[in-house]
Amino acid sequence: MVMKVLIAEDDFRIAAIHESYIQQIEGFQVAGKAKSAKDMWEALQKEQVDLILLDVYMPDELGTNLLPLLREHYPEIDVIIITAATETTLLRDALHYGVVHYLIKPVTAQKFAQVLTEYKEKKDIINSKDEVNQTMIDLFFGQMQEEPKEKDGRDLPTGINSLTLDKVKTLMASENNGITAEELGEKMGASRTTARRYVEYLVTTGECRAELAYGIIGRPERKYYPAIKQAES
Repeated sequence: MVMKVLIAEDDFRIAAIHESYIQQIEGFQVAGKAKSAKDMWEALQKEQVDLILLDVYMPDELGTNLLPLLREHYPEIDVIIITAATETTLLRDALHYGVVHYLIKPVTAQKFAQVLTEYKEKKDIINSKDEVNQTMIDLFFGQMQEEPKEKDGRDLPTGINSLTLDKVKTLMASENNGITAEELGEKMGASRTTARRYVEYLVTTGECRAELAYGIIGRPERKYYPAIKQAES
């Protein structure tokens, strides 16, 4: 599922930077840009939007003042605040109305990608299951590190967080007969794309191995195995 993002930012230069960031992140698409609160409301009437990147200091209204109206009229749309505002009262208001993150400008490309990727992974968990277990809940509410690292201290690449990675490692440890990215995604409660990103990372670290397997119709697909196990012929 591609997430449609509306950028509500009055500075066209910053809006362009954030748009370029979004274009580099898998699973996201810019639905539009709004330079004011008025523009934002008009865009919401015309475009399908899943996520709003909202500045606090809009020319015609404080972004935090828009939050109760957004919750009332567009409860299905999530909001990430991206602002230079550092007042605690604004953060308190943002949390009260359920923003999914609060970013202080300037935002690096790495931090931007980390926040949006983790946000989408959590949405995938919620959307993929009728019921949840405690592992999924812990992942959803888990606090991610500023600079994700492996337990041995190695830096993790953008788009990989330690909680999900540990879950994938646990699942893969018992997959002696191999598993596809789609099957792994179902077990994770995540998308095939997310599952593939994590297991391919484990291939690069030598903790998993991949082989081509041919299905009934002869189309090859990658199956993944624990590195210490040998695939059976």
